[in-house]
Amino acid sequence: MKHAATAIDCEFTGSARDFFPQRITLPQLQDASQRCRGCQLYCNATQAVFGEGARDAFVIFVGEQPGDQEDQAGHPFVGPAGRLLDEVLDQVGIDRKHDVYVTNAVKHFKFEPRGKRRIHYKPSAREVAACRPWLEAEIQVVKPRIIVCLGATAAQSLLGNAFRVTKHRGEIIEDQPWAPWMMATYHPSALLRMPDEEARHAARAEFAKDLKLVAKQIVREKKRVA
Repeated sequence: MKHAATAIDCEFTGSARDFFPQRITLPQLQDASQRCRGCQLYCNATQAVFGEGARDAFVIFVGEQPGDQEDQAGHPFVGPAGRLLDEVLDQVGIDRKHDVYVTNAVKHFKFEPRGKRRIHYKPSAREVAACRPWLEAEIQVVKPRIIVCLGATAAQSLLGNAFRVTKHRGEIIEDQPWAPWMMATYHPSALLRMPDEEARHAARAEFAKDLKLVAKQIVREKKRVA
């Protein structure tokens, strides 16, 4: 069975940049994203889910795409993965309200219908590339000192298709144009999907360890600009 995003024949341009507003501000970008036809995912999603958070955030967390709850609510990281992220941010002392901006590499929910449920379906490289102008614009406006890629799709969107989170998770990356300090780590949803309780517990501890490094870097950046 084909997933819904390819079951409907709809027109798209191949790039989100075709729908950019004249003024590149977060409110203007968010509004323009609702009219995006850069890839076919808009056909079935409820709405585009743009990033949210502090305009001058020290850190941007980039996930893969909105999930079912995000698609319906119109806000990123409000479902189970978002709640887990909030828990770990609080655990390591990162202030989501003042220091964090959260977004996704892809702004529309890609899914496969199974009865009444909509099951997450990984976006293709072409869909990620079509949507990347939105992410680039968010980075351009927020100018974060730190970017944390949550999962493989986000990491490969910014660090290239050869990047492997399994190999480089938790490593500090300082030679990229996106931000002075970058890291890739687990996506919270990956932790939730682990069937083995012991493995899930160990992975969450590793995730928290990675975000502790992010918290320490935020402190350094605050001292630098003080």
